[in-house]
This record gives sequence, C-alpha cells and structure tokens, in this order.
Amino acid sequence: MKRLFDKIRGLRIVALFLKEMRQIKQDRKLIVTLILPPTVQLVLFGFALNPEVTNLRLGVVDESQTAVSRELVSAFIESQSFQVRAHYASPAAISQALSAGELDAGLIIPSGFARQRARNETANVQFVLDAVNSNTAGIASGYAQRIIAAYNQQLGKDAAHAAVALDGAAAANLSARVALLYNPGLRNSWFILTGVLGILLILNGSLVAAGAMVKEKEAGTIEQLLMTPAAAWEIITAKMAPLFLLLSLDVWLALGMGWLVFDVPVRGSIILLYVAGALCVLAGVGLGTFLATFSRSLQQAQLLSFFVNPPIAMISGATTPIEAMPHWMQPLTWLNPVRHFSTISRGIMLKSAGLEILYPSLLALFGFAVVLVSISVWRFRKQLG
Repeated sequence: MKRLFDKIRGLRIVALFLKEMRQIKQDRKLIVTLILPPTVQLVLFGFALNPEVTNLRLGVVDESQTAVSRELVSAFIESQSFQVRAHYASPAAISQALSAGELDAGLIIPSGFARQRARNETANVQFVLDAVNSNTAGIASGYAQRIIAAYNQQLGKDAAHAAVALDGAAAANLSARVALLYNPGLRNSWFILTGVLGILLILNGSLVAAGAMVKEKEAGTIEQLLMTPAAAWEIITAKMAPLFLLLSLDVWLALGMGWLVFDVPVRGSIILLYVAGALCVLAGVGLGTFLATFSRSLQQAQLLSFFVNPPIAMISGATTPIEAMPHWMQPLTWLNPVRHFSTISRGIMLKSAGLEILYPSLLALFGFAVVLVSISVWRFRKQLG
C-alpha cells in the first residue's frame, strides 16, 4: 500500500496539483472570494428577491360614511397588504397624493354604496393604483380583487343566514378545501434560494476560474510550466481540479446558510444534490476557463463575464417562472445549466424527488459540464501549443 501511495505521489499531475493547492493557500483573497461572496449573496437574495407586496400606502375617500363602507376599509387593513395612510375629502385629493408619490393606491367609496348594498344591487367602488412599478401594481390589483371578493362572500353568507332566520331555509353553499403541497407556509425564500443556488455556483465558479487562469498568464508562470516535462493536459487538469474541489464546498456552505437563516429543508438525497451541485460548479469552472482563453488581463475576463453571466441568471427560471417569459425565449432556457440545476434542487429539497424523476435534468447538467470543460481544455491546449 505504501509503495502504491508513493507511486501515485510521484506522478507529475499530483505534484502539480499539490503545487496549486499550496499556491491557493497563500492567496488569502481567493479564499475569501470562495467563502464570503456566496454567503452574503445567498442571504441578500433570500431577503431581497421577494415577490410579496405588503404595507402598501392606501388613501381612502369614504363618501358613504356608513358601517358597511367602514367594514370594506377594515377588510383592506386586515389583509396586511394595505395600510391606510390617510382619509381624503375628494377623489381629486387622492389623485394629487398619488401624483406626489405619497400613496401607492386609493380606494373611493361613493355616497350611495350602503343604499345599493341594502337593495342587493351591484355597488361599485373605485380602486386606483400608481402603476409606475407595473409589477407591484399588478400584484396589488390582484390583492384588491381578492379582498373585495372575500368581502362579497362574507356579505352573501350574512344574507343567507338572515334568510334562514326568516324563512327557515336557504340555498346550499359551495365550499372548497385547498391543499398546499411541498411549501405549506408559502415561503417565497424557499423558491428563491433553491434557484439562486445554481446561479451562485455558476457565476462564482466562472469568475474564480477565469481570474485564476488569467492571473497565471499575467504572471508568466504558464510559460515556466511549459518548460517542465509535464504535458499540457496535466497542467490544465492540475489548474482546474483544486478550484473545482474548493468551489464544491460552496454547496455545503449554501445548504447550511439556507437551513440556518431560512429553514429551507432537504427532503431528498443530499448526496444526489451535492453531485448535481458539483456538476454545476464544473460547468462554471469550464465556462471561466473558456473566457480566460480570450482574455489577456483580469479586467478583460471580467468584462467578458458581463456578457455571459447576466443572461445565464435571467434566462434560467431560477428567480422568476419560465412561463412568464415570452414564448420565443422559453426554449432558450433548455440551453442553460442553471435551469436544470434549479429543477434538481427544488425536486430534491422541497419535493423529495429521486434519481428516477430527476435523471433527465442530471444528464443535461452532466452534458453541459463535459462540453464546457472539453471546449475550455481544447482552447487552453491550443494556446499552450
């Protein structure tokens, strides 16, 4: 066994690998880059990328001034989506407040509101929104419609109970039971973090790998290694392997942060999740090495990454549903490794899915890793030659 160990240790590629590990150990900035940015980004994304809209500033014009109109205003307050900022005397005053940015929405209840409700007529109220932020306005509009629908349903139940008291009979009500699977608490952070994890692995892997490779070219150590008996593939493998191993630790770091800060579960195989994360890291390292072959300095590598990494993050379905994208853009997501990793991470962590379900995405991720690494190695060997 000792003879076998000494034989393996004597291989050139092992010596090159150990040299790279010692070099990385001395580079404190690189170690900090491997640990600090993924941790901070994961926490920030988990808190910041939240589609929920709460405490919208609501202005009210209540021309009815009745118990029924006050119940409607209370329904908006109890939803916790709106917070009444002020009551106004006229719709013109609300319009001016919206224009000045003092309000997000306005509720105008006409004077005949209670009378129309008493006659079982359709009572109209006006709900106005500041739609400069179209996403917030769309969500707020949906909230308002649900609040009014729930208010109407409550009034209908009250009318039915009154009919029972008077006539002794009433029509049967239709009810439905809603079951929320996989995420009963509707925590948006679970959806965001399981998608952002793939983005961080790809982006961090590509940036670190590109920076490390370009730094070697700037320092001129690549030319020195070419003068050794080591083959080009041994040099490239020894360069990529330490980065891959260290970046793979970010998977465990991200899972730990997700569990501690956001209580994100891992209901399936954690080993399968790590394998998928390692393939994602390998794809990122291959991408970074490929970008390094077109760069002569670290600044050039960073500029090139700006043309690659943002589209990867946006066209992935990691933070927004793919169905919300234009139809012509949706097929492009299949060419994105982050999409496949997001499917795997959400399937394992939230749905307890296994290999028999996730193998297509795992094979696609493996294919991306092999292709990106092969192309980057070919480009690097061509430059070394």
